[in-house]
Amino acid sequence: MCATYRALCSSGYADLTMQDIADESSKSKAALHYHYDSKHDLLCSFLDYLYERFVERTAAVEGEDAHERLLGLVEAVLSGHDDREEFETAILEIRAQAPYEGGFRDRLTRFEDHLVTELTAVIETGVEAGTFDEDVDPGDTAEFVVTVLTGASTQRVTVGRSVECSQRMLADYVETNLLARPEELSA
Repeated sequence: MCATYRALCSSGYADLTMQDIADESSKSKAALHYHYDSKHDLLCSFLDYLYERFVERTAAVEGEDAHERLLGLVEAVLSGHDDREEFETAILEIRAQAPYEGGFRDRLTRFEDHLVTELTAVIETGVEAGTFDEDVDPGDTAEFVVTVLTGASTQRVTVGRSVECSQRMLADYVETNLLARPEELSA
């Protein structure tokens, strides 16, 4: 998986070959083909590997209440990007193939579904605890937040925009639209 990462960084998705991955590892191209039928199969396994790391990263987010946990998840997703622009670009290239490659689409859907599930649970907990307004729809709100996070990440890669504005505006959205108002707490 580390060799796949390095090869993606140096070659990008479009030019990536099994030989590129073999060159980055201690395995031969034949050994890679023994384990993976194609570049597509290897990249699907690589996405599975990244998914496991993503689940670990989101599970590690803590907070004293749902409000802090929600903002922590936003920060973990936006700041959890790789420092190598080449890798982010390669992942975006894989995302662009998802409409045509069911294996990629299924795996990328797992990332988003996991994040929506995590955010929905946090928001539901916040509504139950009175931290968030009782009229907040946890599922719709989670879908909206994931859409903003995906867009911010895409803009970072495609046009070099910082994610700081998106993170700040999401925090403002939480403060303005999700948090229960003090008058609601005393009612």
